[in-house]
Amino acid sequence: MEDKELIRACLAGKADMQAALYHRFAGKMFGICLRYAGTTAEAEDILQQGFIKVFLNLSRYREGSLEGWIRKIIVHEAIDIFRKRKRDLVEIQEVMTENFVDESAGILEKLSAESLMNLIKELPGGCRIIFNLYAIEGYSHSEIAEMLQISEGNSRTQFHRARLLLKEKIKADQYSYGKRETPEHL
Repeated sequence: MEDKELIRACLAGKADMQAALYHRFAGKMFGICLRYAGTTAEAEDILQQGFIKVFLNLSRYREGSLEGWIRKIIVHEAIDIFRKRKRDLVEIQEVMTENFVDESAGILEKLSAESLMNLIKELPGGCRIIFNLYAIEGYSHSEIAEMLQISEGNSRTQFHRARLLLKEKIKADQYSYGKRETPEHL
Protein backbone atom coordinates (compact mmCIF):
# COMPACT_ATOMS: atom_id res chain seq x y z
CA MET A 1 0.00 0.00 0.00
CA GLU A 2 1.27 3.47 -0.90
CA ASP A 3 2.09 5.92 1.90
CA LYS A 4 -0.66 8.36 0.83
CA GLU A 5 -3.34 5.64 0.89
CA LEU A 6 -2.10 4.40 4.26
CA ILE A 7 -2.18 7.91 5.70
CA ARG A 8 -5.73 8.50 4.43
CA ALA A 9 -6.86 5.23 6.02
CA CYS A 10 -5.15 6.13 9.31
CA LEU A 11 -6.77 9.56 9.31
CA ALA A 12 -10.12 7.87 8.69
CA GLY A 13 -9.58 6.04 11.99
CA LYS A 14 -8.97 2.54 10.64
CA ALA A 15 -7.12 0.78 13.45
CA ASP A 16 -5.73 -1.96 11.21
CA MET A 17 -4.11 0.66 8.97
CA GLN A 18 -2.71 2.49 11.99
CA ALA A 19 -1.18 -0.80 13.10
CA ALA A 20 0.20 -1.30 9.57
CA LEU A 21 1.83 2.15 9.63
CA TYR A 22 3.32 1.44 13.04
CA HIS A 23 4.70 -1.96 11.98
CA ARG A 24 6.10 -0.56 8.74
CA PHE A 25 8.35 1.90 10.57
CA ALA A 26 8.64 0.73 14.20
CA GLY A 27 11.73 -1.44 13.67
CA LYS A 28 13.83 1.31 12.12
CA MET A 29 12.56 3.90 14.60
CA PHE A 30 13.33 1.62 17.53
CA GLY A 31 16.93 1.45 16.33
CA ILE A 32 17.04 5.25 16.46
CA CYS A 33 15.49 5.24 19.94
CA LEU A 34 18.15 2.81 21.16
CA ARG A 35 20.87 5.24 20.09
CA TYR A 36 19.42 7.96 22.28
CA ALA A 37 18.22 5.91 25.23
CA GLY A 38 20.22 4.57 28.12
CA THR A 39 18.15 1.39 28.37
CA THR A 40 15.83 -0.71 26.22
CA ALA A 41 12.89 0.32 28.40
CA GLU A 42 13.71 3.99 27.84
CA ALA A 43 13.93 3.34 24.07
CA GLU A 44 10.51 1.71 24.18
CA ASP A 45 9.13 4.79 25.97
CA ILE A 46 10.59 7.08 23.31
CA LEU A 47 9.15 4.91 20.55
CA GLN A 48 5.70 4.82 22.13
CA GLN A 49 5.56 8.54 22.84
CA GLY A 50 6.97 9.29 19.40
CA PHE A 51 4.32 7.26 17.61
CA ILE A 52 1.60 8.90 19.68
CA LYS A 53 2.86 12.22 18.30
CA VAL A 54 3.03 10.75 14.79
CA PHE A 55 -0.65 9.76 14.92
CA LEU A 56 -1.72 13.02 16.56
CA ASN A 57 0.07 15.03 13.86
CA LEU A 58 -0.47 12.80 10.84
CA SER A 59 -2.84 15.34 9.29
CA ARG A 60 0.11 17.80 9.18
CA TYR A 61 2.25 15.53 7.00
CA ARG A 62 2.44 17.02 3.51
CA GLU A 63 5.08 15.70 1.16
CA GLY A 64 8.47 14.09 1.14
CA SER A 65 9.65 10.98 2.84
CA LEU A 66 7.13 9.68 5.37
CA GLU A 67 9.95 7.76 7.03
CA GLY A 68 12.02 10.95 7.30
CA TRP A 69 9.07 12.83 8.80
CA ILE A 70 8.50 10.08 11.38
CA ARG A 71 12.24 9.93 12.11
CA LYS A 72 12.29 13.66 12.87
CA ILE A 73 9.40 13.26 15.32
CA ILE A 74 11.14 10.33 17.03
CA VAL A 75 14.43 12.25 17.37
CA HIS A 76 12.62 15.27 18.80
CA GLU A 77 10.74 13.02 21.21
CA ALA A 78 14.05 11.58 22.42
CA ILE A 79 15.27 15.12 23.01
CA ASP A 80 12.05 16.06 24.82
CA ILE A 81 12.28 13.03 27.10
CA PHE A 82 15.93 13.87 27.72
CA ARG A 83 14.95 17.41 28.75
CA LYS A 84 12.06 16.23 30.91
CA ARG A 85 14.27 13.91 32.89
CA LYS A 86 16.64 16.81 33.47
CA ARG A 87 19.80 14.89 32.89
CA ASP A 88 22.72 17.10 33.52
CA LEU A 89 24.96 18.06 30.67
CA VAL A 90 28.46 18.41 32.02
CA GLU A 91 29.55 22.05 31.76
CA ILE A 92 33.25 22.18 31.01
CA GLN A 93 34.81 25.63 31.35
CA GLU A 94 37.33 25.23 28.61
CA VAL A 95 35.97 24.37 25.17
CA MET A 96 38.24 21.73 23.67
CA THR A 97 38.98 21.63 19.99
CA GLU A 98 37.45 18.93 17.81
CA ASN A 99 40.46 18.91 15.52
CA PHE A 100 42.65 16.18 16.88
CA VAL A 101 44.25 13.20 15.23
CA ASP A 102 41.95 10.23 15.47
CA GLU A 103 44.34 7.47 16.47
CA SER A 104 41.52 4.93 16.53
CA ALA A 105 40.79 5.09 12.77
CA GLY A 106 42.39 1.70 12.05
CA ILE A 107 40.63 0.09 14.98
CA LEU A 108 37.31 1.57 13.91
CA GLU A 109 37.47 -0.26 10.58
CA LYS A 110 37.63 -3.60 12.41
CA LEU A 111 34.78 -2.73 14.77
CA SER A 112 31.33 -3.97 13.77
CA ALA A 113 28.48 -1.48 13.50
CA GLU A 114 26.69 -3.30 16.33
CA SER A 115 29.74 -3.03 18.61
CA LEU A 116 30.07 0.67 17.84
CA MET A 117 26.38 1.27 18.60
CA ASN A 118 26.78 -0.57 21.91
CA LEU A 119 29.73 1.65 22.80
CA ILE A 120 27.71 4.75 21.91
CA LYS A 121 24.90 3.54 24.18
CA GLU A 122 27.41 3.44 27.07
CA LEU A 123 28.18 7.16 26.76
CA PRO A 124 26.80 9.46 29.48
CA GLY A 125 23.38 10.90 28.56
CA GLY A 126 24.41 14.37 27.42
CA CYS A 127 27.35 13.13 25.37
CA ARG A 128 25.25 10.38 23.80
CA ILE A 129 22.46 12.76 22.75
CA ILE A 130 24.86 15.30 21.25
CA PHE A 131 26.99 12.65 19.56
CA ASN A 132 23.90 11.15 17.91
CA LEU A 133 22.53 14.53 16.83
CA TYR A 134 25.83 15.75 15.39
CA ALA A 135 27.62 12.67 14.07
CA ILE A 136 24.68 10.51 13.05
CA GLU A 137 21.72 12.83 12.40
CA GLY A 138 23.86 15.61 10.91
CA TYR A 139 22.63 18.58 12.96
CA SER A 140 25.01 21.52 13.43
CA HIS A 141 26.18 22.57 16.89
CA SER A 142 24.08 25.73 16.65
CA GLU A 143 20.97 23.64 15.87
CA ILE A 144 21.77 21.27 18.73
CA ALA A 145 22.28 24.19 21.10
CA GLU A 146 18.88 25.57 20.17
CA MET A 147 17.12 22.18 20.49
CA LEU A 148 18.65 21.37 23.87
CA GLN A 149 18.66 24.95 25.13
CA ILE A 150 22.39 24.94 25.83
CA SER A 151 25.28 27.00 24.52
CA GLU A 152 26.92 26.11 21.22
CA GLY A 153 30.22 25.79 23.11
CA ASN A 154 28.64 23.25 25.44
CA SER A 155 27.45 21.25 22.44
CA ARG A 156 30.96 21.25 20.97
CA THR A 157 32.48 20.31 24.32
CA GLN A 158 30.06 17.44 24.87
CA PHE A 159 30.70 16.17 21.34
CA HIS A 160 34.45 16.32 21.89
CA ARG A 161 34.05 14.54 25.22
CA ALA A 162 31.93 11.85 23.53
CA ARG A 163 34.62 11.34 20.88
CA LEU A 164 37.33 11.01 23.51
CA LEU A 165 35.25 8.56 25.55
CA LEU A 166 34.46 6.53 22.44
CA LYS A 167 38.11 6.48 21.45
CA GLU A 168 39.02 5.13 24.92
CA LYS A 169 36.21 2.56 24.78
CA ILE A 170 37.19 1.47 21.27
CA LYS A 171 40.83 1.05 22.27
CA ALA A 172 39.85 -0.86 25.43
CA ASP A 173 37.43 -3.02 23.45
CA GLN A 174 40.04 -3.73 20.78
CA TYR A 175 42.68 -4.47 23.44
CA SER A 176 40.40 -6.92 25.25
CA TYR A 177 39.36 -8.48 21.96
CA GLY A 178 42.98 -8.91 20.94
CA LYS A 179 43.88 -10.46 24.31
CA ARG A 180 41.09 -13.01 24.00
CA GLU A 181 42.14 -13.96 20.49
CA THR A 182 45.87 -14.25 21.17
CA PRO A 183 46.52 -15.39 24.75
CA GLU A 184 50.15 -16.23 23.95
CA HIS A 185 50.91 -12.48 23.81
CA LEU A 186 50.00 -12.00 27.47
